[in-house]
Amino acid sequence: MSDDCINKILLLGDSTVGKTCFLLRYCDKRFQEAHLSTIGLDYRLKSMTLKNGKNIKLQIWDTAGQDRFRAITKNYYKGANGIILIYDVTNLQSYENVKNWISQIKEEANPNVLIYLAGNKIDVGEEERVVKTEEGQKIADELNLPFYETSAKNGVNVNEIFEDILEKIDEVYSKIEVSKTEGKNK
Repeated sequence: MSDDCINKILLLGDSTVGKTCFLLRYCDKRFQEAHLSTIGLDYRLKSMTLKNGKNIKLQIWDTAGQDRFRAITKNYYKGANGIILIYDVTNLQSYENVKNWISQIKEEANPNVLIYLAGNKIDVGEEERVVKTEEGQKIADELNLPFYETSAKNGVNVNEIFEDILEKIDEVYSKIEVSKTEGKNK
């Protein structure tokens, strides 16, 4: 990928899993306790430098998790380089819906899209937690996805998951560009 390329990252998952807070934590380095549900889509732009020195620009799309917005948000899957699929460790239904989200992603997104799984809200006490780390890791292994547990509230692993997915995107898409170039030169 060339310097200053734009990478599109989608944040997907059920309503109230913390996608907007995830976005605010990463882009603005802040947490907002109370906010309105996302209507359709919202996005932020961010620039960063990868470990290899490449400058990249990000479009990070925060999607509405409610069913009534699925038709709208599906239109944004195609151009995505990466997807962070988020569930809430205090909400069993959001965890159980991970496979449904994956089916939808496989159906709608480009085949090279990188998907990461994030179990969010690990800042809660153990008494509120209903999805254990082992369960999150198990489904991630089953689906062959990188897995992080995160806290948008405290910032735990939010930067790390973005850095990891962006480094991997650069690696994967650079290989695709090289193979396209080699194909044209034959």
